[in-house]
Amino acid sequence: MKRAAKYAGFTLAVYVGLVIAFESLIGYFQPQNAATLSLTVYESKTQPHERVLSRIEHDNKLYVAVNHWPRAWFRTLQENPSVRVAYADQDFAATARVVEDQAELSSIETARPLSWWFKLLTGYPPRYFVRLEPDAEALT
Repeated sequence: MKRAAKYAGFTLAVYVGLVIAFESLIGYFQPQNAATLSLTVYESKTQPHERVLSRIEHDNKLYVAVNHWPRAWFRTLQENPSVRVAYADQDFAATARVVEDQAELSSIETARPLSWWFKLLTGYPPRYFVRLEPDAEALT
């Protein structure tokens, strides 16, 4: 019994270490491609923080998903929903709204499910979606 507990503890420690390493590398390198966007959140007018996130376009709306454990940017966004969005040739001010409507959540989740492999690598974090609504002035 002691041996099984040791193996289980060792396996769990290795798994947690892999999740931490994967999440840290993603956060540090912030890989970019054609499907990513740059989101700038503001703690204050003088403290902008930029994150590279996967862009989700669904039902003619723009979203980002909160798929990882490191999410200080998400907490900042909840306190101050005024953000800056940049991707491709777009660059605009927006208001970030956490999606709470169950029908909308289900629709996005169905359109953009996560693979079991990604969930395993990230340690099964809770998933949230944020809708990025361009500010009216940005559209003119």
